[in-house]
Amino acid sequence: MPAAANKALDKASIPQGGYVQSGLSNPLHGSRKDIVSVAGRLATYSSGAPTPAGPPNPLLLIHSVNAVASAFEVKPLYDLYADRRPVEAVDLPGFGQSERHDREYNARMMTDAVHATVARLREANGNLPIDAVALSLSCEFLARAAAEDPAAFRSVAFISPTGFEGKARDARVAGNRGKPWLIKALYWPIWKRGVFRLLTMRPVIRKFLEKAWGSKTIDEPLLEYDCQTAQQHGARHAPYYFVAGYLFSTDILRIYESLQLPVWMAYGVRGDFVDYRHKDRIAGRSNWTIEQFETGAFPHFEVLDQVAASYDAFLAQLPTENNKSAPGFHPALLPIP
Repeated sequence: MPAAANKALDKASIPQGGYVQSGLSNPLHGSRKDIVSVAGRLATYSSGAPTPAGPPNPLLLIHSVNAVASAFEVKPLYDLYADRRPVEAVDLPGFGQSERHDREYNARMMTDAVHATVARLREANGNLPIDAVALSLSCEFLARAAAEDPAAFRSVAFISPTGFEGKARDARVAGNRGKPWLIKALYWPIWKRGVFRLLTMRPVIRKFLEKAWGSKTIDEPLLEYDCQTAQQHGARHAPYYFVAGYLFSTDILRIYESLQLPVWMAYGVRGDFVDYRHKDRIAGRSNWTIEQFETGAFPHFEVLDQVAASYDAFLAQLPTENNKSAPGFHPALLPIP
């Protein structure tokens, strides 16, 4: 973990109650609480106390990255597991109800946000190692966090992970694919707001979801929430850095290969996001379980029962961790009372 070099927010800027109000409704039921970290203010959503029969290890859910991403993207999984075990979801920096300031968004920031959320979740649950599930590009952030602090995790799960497509991203030195010229072009004063408005028109969002699903049949409530989150102040900043490549790591294949803890990976075969040509780099490894579903990139929306059955079978093979491991040093975390 790097030192806390990023500028931390002033706790006094957070109102009583522990969260910042916005015009956006909570994407998930349960309680919301914000934390302040080097990655900025993060909105988190917690399911509350699990049933006594549920596993004690907490579950963290992390949404994907796109122009209108939010924790709503993990809602089927959150709703399913909320009454079984401690579950928490997070809006990543620049998305949902988290801070959306005008700053550079990159893979390091997103990984630090995962570290901060994990640390707070463990602190609230006896420092037990957690299970974590991420979607699409956020799998890269979760993988790096698990590689940097493996003791904090019992397992990780990747749904439709990026990093296995196209030219192999296996650089020996960590970095991102950011293009300074492109981010400058996106922020050109003449069109810096207009471009985002075009990207987030309802028909455009619907078309993106249809490409992700590989079908005209999409989740309509997700579309509605996507349209709402696109209207929030500062909504364009993180998506612009995403489009310009700053959230894509150049060494992610090596990070995936370095993981020693149990990994569950799931992906679909429909739509525009089906390129996993490099999955042979990890296929066959004893700690990796790989499942394919006849769906698009969000299989948990289409065949939740199948996804849950596979994931539950994977988890059933893991020991239930009752030993409290010592928490790591996480300068990224500044808890809010």
